[in-house]
Amino acid sequence: MIERRARLALRHRLAPGARAADPTDAAESLVCLHATDPATVYLSAWARVDELAIADLDRELYDERSLVKHLSMRRTLFVFPRETLAVAQSGASDRVAEGERRRLIKDVDQAGLYPDGERWLEQASAEVLAALADGREASSSELRDEIPLLEGAIEYGKGKAWGGMVPVGPRVLTVLSAAGQIVRASNSGAWISSRPRWASMRAWLGEPLDPPPAPDGVAGMVERWLRSFGPGSAADIKWWLGQTVGAVRQALRDLEAVEVELDGGTIGYLLPDDL
Repeated sequence: MIERRARLALRHRLAPGARAADPTDAAESLVCLHATDPATVYLSAWARVDELAIADLDRELYDERSLVKHLSMRRTLFVFPRETLAVAQSGASDRVAEGERRRLIKDVDQAGLYPDGERWLEQASAEVLAALADGREASSSELRDEIPLLEGAIEYGKGKAWGGMVPVGPRVLTVLSAAGQIVRASNSGAWISSRPRWASMRAWLGEPLDPPPAPDGVAGMVERWLRSFGPGSAADIKWWLGQTVGAVRQALRDLEAVEVELDGGTIGYLLPDDL
């Protein structure tokens, strides 16, 4: 365990003033790169990697696939190093997927869009996975044209000036992506825009995603956060990871994290080999 943590330390924390060797190294030093705004990934990498060109990051994202866009902590899109992806799946993304699934079923049932929201979602998801099973990539509009179950919209803010209709098709893709079954593959737009084509996660990676059990996933993410940003409090980690306090505290115990005093007497944590 200590030897593995030492290896993580070399990758996950850059020395003050040090520059990352490449975009994957930059992402590892921060656990992952924020990606909700498509330009942020490039700006974050540019800030940390010398002489980085757009094509360099595109190559790692879309050709080598050493970096992967994935919905995870706090229902936010990040770019993860490939080796972190499985840990992030069980440590954070599965929780996001279940929350999105429950909300979508509830909204469909309340709107009366389909007779049985849960059954509809199962069928729509199965058809999306079947459509992408041969390794192809497809845009959300292409999938909607092929799969009638992705059609339809739910009204929100009825009677309000900010109200409107929200299509359900993209929300199905959100559930499947958070669950690690599909992935934002190639981008049809420029680096400052997001026009993803979807693919099955297995086809994109060339192998199935193999997440560890949930407690191991949470511990793996907490370990990476402490390695990059520690010391920090349990509240800091809970907010970042989007997990429960109980799951975070169990991970800290599993990692044998050491309590340290922060400013103002707050209790924080460090890994035992990082004191």
